[in-house]
Amino acid sequence: MAAPTNGRVLIYGEDGTGKELVARTVHALSHRRSASFVEVNCAAIPDELIESELFGHVRGAFTGAVSDRRGKFEVADGGTIFLDEIGDMSLKTQAKVLRVLQEQTMEPVGGTARMRVDARVLAATNKDLPTEIRQGQFREDLYFRLNVIPIFVPPLRERPEDVPLLADHFMAEFAREYGRRPKQFDPEALGVLQEYEWPGNVRELRSVIERLIIMVPGDVIQASDLGFLDQSGLPRLTLAEPSGPRPTLHEARERFERDLILRTLAEQQGNMSRTAEVLGVERSNLYRKMRTFGIAPSRRPEDDNV
Repeated sequence: MAAPTNGRVLIYGEDGTGKELVARTVHALSHRRSASFVEVNCAAIPDELIESELFGHVRGAFTGAVSDRRGKFEVADGGTIFLDEIGDMSLKTQAKVLRVLQEQTMEPVGGTARMRVDARVLAATNKDLPTEIRQGQFREDLYFRLNVIPIFVPPLRERPEDVPLLADHFMAEFAREYGRRPKQFDPEALGVLQEYEWPGNVRELRSVIERLIIMVPGDVIQASDLGFLDQSGLPRLTLAEPSGPRPTLHEARERFERDLILRTLAEQQGNMSRTAEVLGVERSNLYRKMRTFGIAPSRRPEDDNV
């Protein structure tokens, strides 16, 4: 119902629930689908750069502005702009975004000529914006402009019936990526997945499935293969008690290193440079370790610079 209109959509949900996927689906079902979908992560861009990112700048507007640059609103003209984590935007920038929404015009940083923009605005947040408003951290007038059509994305722990569907989806996705056959889940393993609290939501589930297709040697995933999931809701770094003979110290150390590399890779979304930095090793050494443990990189080396 919302997608074919120009109504602004505000998507609520915890980290990792799939708010961006909701925004992309709204765009894909809209009459703007042939135009650009432009994402801006408001939490990832420093406050001093966010205005230039959104509205562009003219040459000489500030130190380092060696040429004119188009802003995200201009790039999204005729399409959709997705303001992710809007609750982390500064009050100063909020005021400028509000003006764009009200007047449908904007001017680059350091410029004087105003330009008209026609971009549908979708926004998302993991914060309680009414509380942020009461605390003076978010503009009430901007909230009412954005909150035309609210969509709430529930956390994965509140929709356990979705876990098997998502697990099969991610399993098929990684099987294609790694050139392997999809593994099956036995009923007890599915029960473990559905009972787990998933503090990282769908994003964490995706990382777990990638880990399973890499590390489980057989074609069927058993509940014992999920021993690294702590039912208190937090992944364990400690080794699960083996059902067979106790491992040697060398085997236990290798198992721990492999577990730590997989977890850090998942936390860094497959970025090898950041993973090596967090683990305190050279990237070449990390590659050697991964080859030893049979772990395939999920990203190409050149993607680390993206």
